Amino acid sequence: MLDISRYLGLPPPASAHAHQIDFVIGLVHWLMLALFVGWSIYFIYVLYRFRASKNPIPNYRGTKGTLSKYQEIGVVLAEAILLAGFSIPLWGQLRHEIPTDANRIELRVVAEQFAWNVHYPGPDGVFGRTDINLVDLQTNPLGLDRNDPAARDDIVTVNEIHVPVNKLVLIHLSSRDVIHSFNLPNMRVKQDAIPGLSIPVWFRPIRTGDYDIACAQLCGLGHYRMRGHLIVESEEEFQAWLKEQAEMMQEYGF
Repeated sequence: MLDISRYLGLPPPASAHAHQIDFVIGLVHWLMLALFVGWSIYFIYVLYRFRASKNPIPNYRGTKGTLSKYQEIGVVLAEAILLAGFSIPLWGQLRHEIPTDANRIELRVVAEQFAWNVHYPGPDGVFGRTDINLVDLQTNPLGLDRNDPAARDDIVTVNEIHVPVNKLVLIHLSSRDVIHSFNLPNMRVKQDAIPGLSIPVWFRPIRTGDYDIACAQLCGLGHYRMRGHLIVESEEEFQAWLKEQAEMMQEYGF
């Protein structure tokens, strides 16, 4: 498929659905270009047709005709096709048709001023219990209860997400203070993190690399530094990283 992101000023696409997003954005740009060219030509024509030297006496009745009406109808139809024919179906697919891959990577991301807390369920695949009374900004930002058997193998990182390439990644997104916006530009993923809600976000990375995690919602004075890293790597590298993190947490007693 043609990569149009370079022509739209977008970062290189790195997820399976990114080209669909770019295609719709491209259609919007084509419509805006057509409007710009069309109205520019009309503007230049009006300047010439109704110049003062040829029309010394103003006519307050204006011009009469149906061309402008048909133009406006055409614009409305084009916008309706973009919305109903492309944007809404794609939005519905990405928001409601979450793939049910058995070997998907599932994790939690909890936003706070001004960091992204990442919670992996560990080898057992079960998220451990969390308790607000156990929250410690330095050693336990998520309030993970290590006395819970399901939590003993859980892995917690800050501002760093590791995922394997070509696997479905399902993120349960939430916030513990204000509204943030979880933005993965290369994955074409952007979703508000809202206190009190757990919102599923998914994507399938198709390229390895180190990508930005940004907050796209002004969330306070430190908003500018709320940045993280999404590291897409091979399955072997991902498993090695999980093992390293698990050993480190056992060593330091987290």
